[in-house]
Amino acid sequence: MTVESALRGAAPHLLLDSLRVSLTQQYAASSADLLLIDYGHTSLRAVEPVQTPAAVRHGPLDTGPAGRAFRTQQPYLFRGDRPTATAYLPVTVRGERFGVLVVVLPADRATPDATESLGRVAESLGHALRVADRHTDLYRSTRRTRALSVAGEMQWDTLPGRACSGPAFDLHAYWEPAYTSGGHVLDWSVTEDELLLVVANGAGAGTPAALVSTLALNAIRNARRAGLDLVGQASLTDQALYGQYRGKSTLAALLLRITLATGAIEVVDAGSPTVWRRRGALTERVELDRQLPLGMFEDTVYTTQRLRLLPGDRVVFVACEQGETPPGGENESPDGPVARALALTGHLSCADVPRAVVRALREMPRAVPDAVLVLCLDWRGHEAGRSGAETDPGAADPAPPGFA
Repeated sequence: MTVESALRGAAPHLLLDSLRVSLTQQYAASSADLLLIDYGHTSLRAVEPVQTPAAVRHGPLDTGPAGRAFRTQQPYLFRGDRPTATAYLPVTVRGERFGVLVVVLPADRATPDATESLGRVAESLGHALRVADRHTDLYRSTRRTRALSVAGEMQWDTLPGRACSGPAFDLHAYWEPAYTSGGHVLDWSVTEDELLLVVANGAGAGTPAALVSTLALNAIRNARRAGLDLVGQASLTDQALYGQYRGKSTLAALLLRITLATGAIEVVDAGSPTVWRRRGALTERVELDRQLPLGMFEDTVYTTQRLRLLPGDRVVFVACEQGETPPGGENESPDGPVARALALTGHLSCADVPRAVVRALREMPRAVPDAVLVLCLDWRGHEAGRSGAETDPGAADPAPPGFA
């Protein structure tokens, strides 16, 4: 039986036990452990019980061979003076980083081919974890350094995750607070032809904000899955929020549809988060025509704008409760720290940018936003004329200055 078959047949809470048996049989592994990234993205935490002495139960993300494998997303083989070698293998699926698989092998079995093969095993484990996570609390419990609030639990169960990748793009998000909730909304959906994105500012703190964001996100998904366009999605969500809260709770949101073949973007800006673009050495804020937030008034009519991405573009969405400081205000607008952070993150991977920007905002003196969400999109693009790809009828429309 292959490792993949063993994982498919294992009970959700016994994935690691099944994997250990298979690795012993096929690789002569003496031990194997799974380290999962915590909700705050600060440490790797072992699924109990631990077999490998080197697999520290709660290791910081920024140090050690496991942290190195997680950060670089490359397998790392450690050979010491012992007759064994330890392989550290990133567990990642479609850009979503779950953690690191640690496998101890006989030194003579730790070949490049074996390491490559174990890398595929780690990927299969990631797929199995995504399915098993729906049927057991084991892995979510492992990821906690402390208790989640009820609102935080709601947010983690609602949002799609922190990353998604495809041939044309990389998409990574990071938000704080991680163990409570800032009420942010984040969602995406990918098809052969398009990427649909939703990013929204937090609706406040605690359970009331989580209820607003949960209602909004489910309304957007309902409209999208019913085949409605962006205007229809915004309108249905606007009606759902207004019907429930009568304008007392609103959501500033950005809804985007990106054509994968061309990079053409259709966008509805409903009082949105800020949008930044880095092209080459130039970083600039993208100015959009803001419309009313979702849920402010009954039957608001929304319209779309058209933009364009070029291969190599990096687009960063910043959602935080704090708005711009008026002229002469005591505290600095978030624009300054965001611009400086983005200017200094050109050498970082897409996965590392959101956390760097959030940290910069949280370190602002006297004006720290309570909740921040940052989403980074790196656009590689497809060939515009690839076979079978549909062309966006608005692809040739002029884009606003500073974006195309």
